[in-house]
Amino acid sequence: MIQALLKKGRVSPVDVPAPVAGPGCLLVKTVRSCISVGTESAMLAGSGRSLIRKALDQPAKVALVLRMARTEGIARTVAEVRGALGLVEPVGYSLAGVVVAVGPGVTDFAPGDRVAAAGQGIANHAEYVDVPVNLAVPLPEGLDFDAAATVTLGAIAMQGVRRADVRLGEFAVVFGVGILGQLAAQMLTAAGARVLAVDIDPARLALARELGAEAGFTPSAAERAVRHLTGGHGADVTVFCAATSDPKALSQALSLTRKKGRLVMVGSYGRELHREDLYKKEIDFLISCSYGPGRYDEEYERRGLDYPYAYVRWTENRNMAEYLRLAATGRIRVAPLIQGVFPIAAVADAFASLSGPPPPLMTLLDYGETPLEGLAQPRRRVNLPCPGRDATAGRIRVGLIGAGTFAVGYHLPNLAALGDRYALRAVCNRTGATARNVAERFGAAYATTDHREILDDPEIDLVMICTRHNQHGSLVLESLVAGKHTFVEKPLCTRPEELAAIRDFYAARTGAQAPLLAVGFNRRFSPYAAAVAPLTRERINPLSLRYSMNAGYLPPDHWFHGPQGGGRIVGEACHAVDFCSFLVGAPVRAWTWGGLRPQTDSICASDNMTLLLEYEDGSLASIEYFAVGSRECAKEEIVIRYDEKTLVIDDFTALAAYGAPLAPLKTAKPEKGLPEELTRLADCLGDPTAAWPIPLECMLETTEITLEAAAG
Repeated sequence: MIQALLKKGRVSPVDVPAPVAGPGCLLVKTVRSCISVGTESAMLAGSGRSLIRKALDQPAKVALVLRMARTEGIARTVAEVRGALGLVEPVGYSLAGVVVAVGPGVTDFAPGDRVAAAGQGIANHAEYVDVPVNLAVPLPEGLDFDAAATVTLGAIAMQGVRRADVRLGEFAVVFGVGILGQLAAQMLTAAGARVLAVDIDPARLALARELGAEAGFTPSAAERAVRHLTGGHGADVTVFCAATSDPKALSQALSLTRKKGRLVMVGSYGRELHREDLYKKEIDFLISCSYGPGRYDEEYERRGLDYPYAYVRWTENRNMAEYLRLAATGRIRVAPLIQGVFPIAAVADAFASLSGPPPPLMTLLDYGETPLEGLAQPRRRVNLPCPGRDATAGRIRVGLIGAGTFAVGYHLPNLAALGDRYALRAVCNRTGATARNVAERFGAAYATTDHREILDDPEIDLVMICTRHNQHGSLVLESLVAGKHTFVEKPLCTRPEELAAIRDFYAARTGAQAPLLAVGFNRRFSPYAAAVAPLTRERINPLSLRYSMNAGYLPPDHWFHGPQGGGRIVGEACHAVDFCSFLVGAPVRAWTWGGLRPQTDSICASDNMTLLLEYEDGSLASIEYFAVGSRECAKEEIVIRYDEKTLVIDDFTALAAYGAPLAPLKTAKPEKGLPEELTRLADCLGDPTAAWPIPLECMLETTEITLEAAAG
């Protein structure tokens, strides 16, 4: 499918794999999408700026990069930043089209339904989009796709009007009558307000008057005119829809507002707010949050959990539906606002037109009319130029499922560094743009959004799974059943029933050739583990281990704590359990745990636990996993005591030995075994008689311990 993608200040149509209808989502064939002139022009300008200019605008990200440089080293940080700058970005957030398929759990929509959809990064300028149900609404009878494609802009304007809480007969100034201002002015008129438009463009003022505003003024004439029209009092409410960083504009908008009036910020404004503009008049300054209640709430937008109607009358979805109703009845006129229509293949020309002069109020992209019957399923695979089959001969051909930050930042560069042993054949990701971008960057043969393409590909030897944690277990099982050797980034799975199914899979194949399974418990492959293990193997008596993980705070709404993550004990403390078991070299006989009992909901009890493991050889391991400590301290410390010897590993950057014949070891950055685990995996795959990188029972045992501890 064709999707508009932004890279380094330029928007281009790119052929990417079409998405799949996910759980609680609709797969929509786009008919029209709407370019938001203000928002998307800003994205275009931002994409073309230098790194230094971006840093000046985002000091928090500068601090993040500096912290990464301290922990990961300069070379890794530079590579990460350059990689991020090379990424493409989807554009678009408002469209209308026809439902092609519905995902699991969807009951209120069916293929063939005409819908409008919203959402940055969701309702993209693309032929097909995967949209959660709360960001989609059915089209009223008689409403065309052109008007419906503006649903996001309409909902934004409507939320601003709702925040204004306008009453019949009140004077309402709309400051800035670009597209949001034009829509807001019509809504205010429909609500019974007397609308006065203010803008620097006389043509836009004329259009606002044509669509119902009582009067329109340029900024230089506005203060006197508004004062006279309102009997010397000023406007009851001002809806600020201008896109400007000039503090004079906001000061003037406040000057047009009466004492104890209201100003609602809808537009994109800078940082300066002068207290005196508000203080003397005691003006209520209100912010309108995008489409309405539900915006930026993952539970609402991504997981389809609605707010109770009795308590939240106007959610973003209900705002979208009401806007379409008003457009269908003619109370809001959209057609006069559309000033350009381009085919999706000419999206570069469409974005070029935004710079004017004069810039259009609203531009649509056309994807061709779609019949309601016989909707075809889109292509979910895009082939790319790459080395031929002969070039990959003798190498392990890898199919990646899940091209997230960790896979792209660590595993794929490490695979590339081992290019004589590995060849990346395919990249699968939920979003086609990311799949293609990563596949091109690392030289894969194709990109896809359907993981079954990888599982069914006879030219893939190893499946690498790097999705969100909750998908690991099911994908591992599918991959193994397909006969693929499988590497899964930790954890192995997040549910006991998945663990049991994986155990049963191998139990049923005792004595038979079964695919290799490896989990990304990388610490056991680190240079520090390699230095320590020979000494601990020669011990006389059991080991005493203390592994402290200063994990760092994550807020309760972070995905790690939700169903996608499975909790941090399962998703991260598993490293410590595996490392301790590796050093001991014996099965765990018994385990127990205890956790903090937080006094406030800001702390997750599951983030703060101590696990105590007793091994069959008499060794004892204490694993302290806490998120209440300072990030200024080292993240991981391991103390190993045995036979009057003590070994200390400090954050995998330094090793000190006391009473043991071991030279100190120090590295410039944490070396946690990520490249080494892939080297060991390649060794095993090249020799079918070799022992697995991690014994199966050890992977299952680690997962069982962490699942039980997380369950409490």
